[in-house]
Amino acid sequence: MNTEGMTPNEIRKRGIEALSKALGPIGMVRFLQQFDAGTGDYTAERKQWLQDLKLEDVIDEIKRRRKKPGTRTAGR
Repeated sequence: MNTEGMTPNEIRKRGIEALSKALGPIGMVRFLQQFDAGTGDYTAERKQWLQDLKLEDVIDEIKRRRKKPGTRTAGR
């Protein structure tokens, strides 16, 4: 199929039809849900979450978790 002369809407429609045919309607929806971009500004939110975090605190938390029995990193 030559898609060169097709508009983005035509390509999208054909793609959804192909997915529906190959995966069924529920499989098509599940596939499309994997590409949800979400909302918000992760970079700005991350800066806010980490603004008071100090490197020493991160190192101390890693050491604490490594000493805790039953964790994957214990004993390494």
